[in-house]
Amino acid sequence: MIKSLFQKVMVAYNGSKSSLQAVLYAILMAKLYKCQVKVVYVVDTETIKKLLLTKFMVREEGDSLTVGLESDGKRNLDYVTNLAKSKGIKIETELRKGSVWAEVISAADDYKANLILLGGHGLEKQRSTLQRDVISAQDSEIIGSAHCSVMVVRQEYLEQLFKLV
Repeated sequence: MIKSLFQKVMVAYNGSKSSLQAVLYAILMAKLYKCQVKVVYVVDTETIKKLLLTKFMVREEGDSLTVGLESDGKRNLDYVTNLAKSKGIKIETELRKGSVWAEVISAADDYKANLILLGGHGLEKQRSTLQRDVISAQDSEIIGSAHCSVMVVRQEYLEQLFKLV
């Protein structure tokens, strides 16, 4: 019997609609292909450090922002855990702190992921070619530095499909 290409799928999740699409896709993959899923939320403390060094904010503001982002991360991870449970799927979650792209790659390596899922922007017909071709610097770093395959999820009508399965 041939083993599935993707036995361990990791999703980079930041609470955005596009990254939620990647989570939904991963849950569906787990349901259909019996793969394991891990969702990672990274608190971008690297950017906060840069803002402190440039004196754009003071230490108390940075600490408060970090605490708030950690709280958001935990709440978002609880949300996706419940989404998975609603489909009878158990997923792992992890909250990390640091540079987003570096932590996503490190988490994928630690997990021995076969695939990293990233959320892509929607397929709206109004978007120009330039807007469609631009990806975030963090996504670009992940795609260029990952030690496994990376897929950008742009599936239309994923929420409706999620409800059907």
